Amino acid sequence: MITGELKNRIDGLWDTFAAGGLVNPLDVIEQITYLMFIHDLDTTDNLRAKESAMLGLPYKSIFADEIEVGERKIDGKQLKWSVFHDFDAGRMYAIMQEWVFPFIKNLGGGKDSAYSKYMGDAIFKLPTPLLLSKVVDCLDQIYDQMEKVKDSDIRGDVYEYLLSKIAQSGLNGQFRTPRHIIKMMVELMQPKPNFTICDPACGTAGFLVASEEYLMANHKQEIFFDRVKKDHFLNHMFYGYDMDRTMLRIGAMNMMTHGVDAPYIEYRDSLSDQNPDKEKFDLILANPPFKGSLDADTVSADILKVCKTKKTELLFLALFLRMLKVGGRCACIVPDGVLFGSSTAHKAIRKELVEGNRLEAVISMPSGVFKPYAGVSTGILIFTKTNHGGTDKVWFYDMTADGFSLDDKRTEIKENDIPDIIARFRSFNSLPLEGKGDRVAVDEVYNEYENPRTAKSFFVPKSEIVENGYDLSINKYKKTEYKPVEYPSTQEILTDLRELEMQITAGLAELEGMI
Repeated sequence: MITGELKNRIDGLWDTFAAGGLVNPLDVIEQITYLMFIHDLDTTDNLRAKESAMLGLPYKSIFADEIEVGERKIDGKQLKWSVFHDFDAGRMYAIMQEWVFPFIKNLGGGKDSAYSKYMGDAIFKLPTPLLLSKVVDCLDQIYDQMEKVKDSDIRGDVYEYLLSKIAQSGLNGQFRTPRHIIKMMVELMQPKPNFTICDPACGTAGFLVASEEYLMANHKQEIFFDRVKKDHFLNHMFYGYDMDRTMLRIGAMNMMTHGVDAPYIEYRDSLSDQNPDKEKFDLILANPPFKGSLDADTVSADILKVCKTKKTELLFLALFLRMLKVGGRCACIVPDGVLFGSSTAHKAIRKELVEGNRLEAVISMPSGVFKPYAGVSTGILIFTKTNHGGTDKVWFYDMTADGFSLDDKRTEIKENDIPDIIARFRSFNSLPLEGKGDRVAVDEVYNEYENPRTAKSFFVPKSEIVENGYDLSINKYKKTEYKPVEYPSTQEILTDLRELEMQITAGLAELEGMI
């Protein structure tokens, strides 16, 4: 969460835009995002140059000595934030408008790249040189403050705070999935360098960015010392679809800033026939839209075969099954209603997960996770596509704390189940870990198979789930342990009261004697 000085700086930046005549919240966020991207291009380019030098790999800066912008060739160094931010307002404005902005609009491999498609209609909207100069100064102060915070998630928190300023964000389903929940889901799924990863409702590409960060933290050398894996990582690993062009632009810039040269970020209605993807992805990570219903005529027919409904949260689950390769896995956030809804469509999709594929885990999350945007109760489903069943037992976890208060303020607290969730899940469902043996030994720390139903986590056999109409609500299976409490007898309570009364009377008599 953004607090203190950083929050004040961002509010000040917002006020600067308003004073300069730019008041549409979405326009402001777009312009801030462009400028942050321009700033980060400079920082990231310097970082990648240093990393390549350390690894002994060749690297060509995107700010080469001479860059073509339109029909002109210019000194690329003038496009670097660290250079032009010291220019006077008039010169800075001319460089931004005539050189820098056209330059970033054509990044990503030319007119045919996904990034160029979504930057193609982007417009530089700052009206005056004075406003640009003030905004650049504000952003420099914000970056200085972000550096002091020393938190790897601070960039995502800044985006979250910016998006919170759109009054309609919660209504439109565009509020950001909390970073710590995204990171938990990525840690549970452990993406590998050969994976192809997709988020069919990507928004600002939070799941894709977190996957990139996980791979850089755990498989950096493996990726960058293998030409094939490096090419796959930079150009063919990450796919994201959305129907909001602004979010797509932010998502594309977010991925490129994190070093992915050509993310496949595309405008697409994932549920319609315009989405041809079948058995394509190794991993899907998503928080699809919950609210609203669709016209059945717009939904792909093969999705409706699995689950005939208008509810988006059910249709997306059927879509994930279609898009995954056999053996591919998914971790997705769903509203609680998906887990226990009694309609034919609700039961059909749950049956398909349990009977037709391998449902691995259901993690119940507290209702405050998405506050202040929404108070909906949610869960995380983890499953593997098999097309031939394979569910033997399902792991349930009752998350009651995520490290933040569950009110609108969402202040940091000590109680946090996330490390426990990751450790317990990996104890029985871990992919091979480099240098740590083939699997984490179940008996070393945890034995989830022996946990009673009164514990935070436990297994439920498939047969019991079937008997309960494929109900996946943890409350259906969790047992409450009642501990008897012994109270003193009535006679003992009356005796204590008389003794207290005598003490009070004696005390009053003593006070009267002192007057």
